[in-house]
Amino acid sequence: MYKPRVIPVLLLQNQGLVKSIQFKKHRYIGDPINAVKIFNDLGADELVFLDIDSTRLNKKSNIEFLQEINEEANMPFSFGGGISSLTDIESILKSGVEKVIIGSQAVLNPTFVEHACLEFGSSSISICIDVKKDFLGKEKVYYVNATKKSNYSPKEFAKKMQDLGAGELIIQSVDRDGTKKGYDSELIHSISKEVSIPIISLGGAKDANDIKTLHERTIVNGFAAGSMFVYHGNRDGILINYPKAIFAEIFT
Repeated sequence: MYKPRVIPVLLLQNQGLVKSIQFKKHRYIGDPINAVKIFNDLGADELVFLDIDSTRLNKKSNIEFLQEINEEANMPFSFGGGISSLTDIESILKSGVEKVIIGSQAVLNPTFVEHACLEFGSSSISICIDVKKDFLGKEKVYYVNATKKSNYSPKEFAKKMQDLGAGELIIQSVDRDGTKKGYDSELIHSISKEVSIPIISLGGAKDANDIKTLHERTIVNGFAAGSMFVYHGNRDGILINYPKAIFAEIFT
């Protein structure tokens, strides 16, 4: 039976774990290695790590840090942030990362995605599509931490990435990020009708009910979230959590 993955997304800043609201107001959460240990104990399906400073500051990935995560993690994990060359991808995959996540470079140089997929295989390449409404209220694909707007619509870009060979799409709503207002189901549903490759929804999830709501409407391959897995209660107390039993009940 088809069973989606439920994926904690951990934002890295100076090798610390942070959480954002609409890609701003970053709050320090704790040590990422400690978080990995807790997610091991809780039986998380997989993890996503996004280095939010790499592209903006033109930093290369810290391979030793990724190796440390790999040595600790009992589950597969993906990594994104500042990936702009085939050499970057090769080094990251050799460190133990299962999939690399390409964001800004996919917008700036779409053929890079094609070359990456041909070199390393589609299953190793995930594309993160950051979607935000512009001042006219139109949904556009943004890049460089959602500070720059492209001319692509989300559906247009999703289809382009599929055509170039991408193995998976992470559809992230910038407007919903950290708001805990629920997934942007209209956005996810519209893209799911246009592509056949796996889709992961990200941005806005508060709790398991948000996963259930989207699951009942649209078939996606993964439900990713940040706040849900690092906060607890209405006052956002920091608590790494992963209610696996509840997720299992949703998908039965």
